Formats: sequence, structure tokens, C-alpha cells
Amino acid sequence: MVDKIYIEILKQILESIDEGIHLIDVHSKTIIYNDAMAKLEGMKKEDIINKSFARVSEQMSIKNSTLLSVIKNKKPIKENIQKYLNQNGKEITTINTTIPLTINNKLIGALEISKDLTQINYLQEKIEKLEEIKSIKENKSEKLGYSFEDIIGESDCIKNAINKSKKAAKCDATVLIYGETGTGKELISQSIHFASKRKDKPFIAQNCAALPESLLEGILFGTVKGGFTGAIDRPGLFEQANNGTLLLDEINSMPLQLQAKLLRVLQEGYVRRVGGTKDIPVDVRVIATTNENPISIVAEGKLREDLYYRLNVIQVHIPPLRERGNDIILLANKFLKKYNDKLGKHIESMSPKCEKLLKCHYWKGNVRELENTIYSSLSMMDEENVITNDVINLNQYNNYEDQNNYMIDIEAKPLDWVVADIEEKYINEALDKTEDNITKAAAVLGIGRQNLQYKMRKYNIKRK
Repeated sequence: MVDKIYIEILKQILESIDEGIHLIDVHSKTIIYNDAMAKLEGMKKEDIINKSFARVSEQMSIKNSTLLSVIKNKKPIKENIQKYLNQNGKEITTINTTIPLTINNKLIGALEISKDLTQINYLQEKIEKLEEIKSIKENKSEKLGYSFEDIIGESDCIKNAINKSKKAAKCDATVLIYGETGTGKELISQSIHFASKRKDKPFIAQNCAALPESLLEGILFGTVKGGFTGAIDRPGLFEQANNGTLLLDEINSMPLQLQAKLLRVLQEGYVRRVGGTKDIPVDVRVIATTNENPISIVAEGKLREDLYYRLNVIQVHIPPLRERGNDIILLANKFLKKYNDKLGKHIESMSPKCEKLLKCHYWKGNVRELENTIYSSLSMMDEENVITNDVINLNQYNNYEDQNNYMIDIEAKPLDWVVADIEEKYINEALDKTEDNITKAAAVLGIGRQNLQYKMRKYNIKRK
């Protein structure tokens, strides 16, 4: 009775684990074949269990079966990585350990344990193909990258951001760039790099939200062969950006544990590859970007406070497009020329009403949205010479069935503007009530002192 219970427990354990289990006896008959192995190989259990695996191998066109090899040679085969097509035609990658089973020194069969590495291998290949180093190297026949001359704008807010960025280019301090999605954070980052003394060295960009923590750590800091299954000797982005600039985009998406390791690298100037023991000196200028308010993400626990202070030596705030006034038309005309050339069209201008519509649009996607709007509109135009309200392709409707009922009144303010007006009013009232005592005003408003100071700068609230 006890033996039956143990056997039933063992069966349940074998069916609950993620690894594939395949056990054959000395006559190659399959005794155990769990669900994970069946799923991995695309087979049905009833086609395998109690059948000769030698015959099944022939049917599956398996030329070098590790299970049959272990039965024949009585020697284990450990950590054998295989890539093959399963019975469903899907390419899979596995790491297998196959061992002989003996009782009283007598061979009774062979056991294979298989772990699916298909997804890991796929992500690794994607990294190599799609996440190739975004390094802009010197090429005499091509433009190196963005510079401050590429930034178009006459508004005071964008000029302030440019002037601050030009000062940042003259030193090696870390820079934290804050701006909504599509405002041009990478353009500013490249401009800083190519105006600095590091301009002839690598500029490498990595989006911290693009990869899971385990892969991002290896990408940033490198890996050592044998450090973990499938690892190879590979330098990380810090090593590859040595003497140059590393842009860490969307730093607020980096896992907190990885932020701690990044902080250590910034403080000490050394990296240690994943799985390694050697400290490698690096000289890298780090620029980090965030599309969320830095003070808010620190308060919310998305960004370590100590890392924030280490990155925030110089902070550059890129204003949203809706706050840049006539810059919207300057940029629209730039994109008009760009896509006229690309599409072989000759659209001369925009109508006054169209310009007004562009200036009153909220531009949630900022400059990127404006560029796509001009590109989309020109793509759909035929013989017209002027972009009008009828042809401008603004994303105003959000798939509402009755689009006309959702049209924005261009004379009205968007909701965020109204909220900002109310917020500014309450801040001024709190400061009046507390006689400009920022600590007390923050308490009245129910926010932190730093958050209040940030909002005062945002709304240009100045007190004696």
C-alpha cells in the first residue's frame, strides 16, 4: 500500500515540473514520459509510452539519440544543448542531461531530463539582431548624429533646454533628461554627446523598458562564459561605451535591483560581468531619460532616491510641444518639406485654419505625433497644393462611433491645461495662506516640499 502511495506521489511530481522527463528501460521501451516532454517534442504520450524508443526514433528521424547512446555506452551525457524541429515542425532548443540508471551495479535503463531554452535562445538572437549596439561611429561620408543645429524652436522654453544642454556638453557630469514621450530626449542626448570632448567615441543607447531584468543586466554589464547556462564571454554596453556616452532611456522602467548595481558602477567606475569575479574599469558618461516626473517616480518607488541624486547632477526638462507656441508651425513646415521630398509631392503650405488647428491640438505624442500627422496627411493627398482642415489627419476621435460628437473645440483648453490652471491657483493660495513658507504650504497641499518646489518651477511661481 505504501509503495503504491509513493508511486502515485512520484507520478504527480513528475507531471507538475517544467522539465521534460523521459525514461527508457534497457530494451529501449519507454517507461515514463511526462507532459512537459510531450509538449516540448510535440508528441502524444500514448504514441511513446510502452513503445520501443528505438523504433520511435526512426520514425522521428532522430539520428543521434542520447538516450540510446547512454544505454549503449553506459556513460552519462551532461548539459548537452540541442536545437531541432519537433514533430509539429517548431524549432526548439533544449539543454539535456541523460544518465544511466543502475541497481546493484546492473543497468536498468536511461533517464533524460530536458529543459526548454527555446524562448531564452530566441531572445538572445533578437538581442543580437535587433538590439545591435546603437553606436554612431565616425564616418566621413555620413553625418554622425544629431546636433544642436537639428533642434528647431524659437520658444523660450526650448531655448532654455538647449542652452542648459550646451552647458552640460562642456563637462562630464551625469545628465537626467525629463520629457514626455516624443519630445526629443534622444535628440538632446546625442547633441550633448557630439558637442562634448567624447564626440569621437561611441554613443550607445539602450531602452531600459525593452528587455526583462535578466537580459538587461547581461546587456549592460556583460556576461562570462559558464556564469550561467548558455552564457558566453560578451562585453556589456558599459565596456563598449568606454570613453564615450551611454544613454539609458526610460530609466524609470529599470528594475530596482538593477538600479542598485547601476548606482555602484556610477560611484566606483567599475563593472563586473554577470557570473564574473573581475572588476573592469570603465570611463563612461551616462545620460538617463525619463518620461515621468523624476520627483514623482522617486516618491512612487520607481526610481531609487540615491540613484536619482547620482543621475540628477544636471537636469534638463524638455517642454511638451503644446507649450511651445509657434514652434509647432516651424516643425510642421520642416516635416512638410521632408515628406514632400520623400513622397515626391509638391504641397506648398498649410491653410491658416489648419495652422490654428495644429496649434490648438493637445499633441499627446508631441513632436513624434506631429511628424507622423504630417507624413500621414501628405500620403493621403492627391493634387492638392495646400493642407487644409479637411485633409489633416489628426488622431482626435479615439474610434468613437459618432466622430463629429467628439471633435475638440479648438477654442477650449484640453483637460490637462485646465487641471494645471487649478493646480497653479491652489499653490498660490497655499503660499499666501502660509506667508510663503514652503514647508507649511506643502503640508497644506498634502505634498512633499520637493514636489512643491518642482511645481513652483513648472508654473514659474516666484515668491520673495
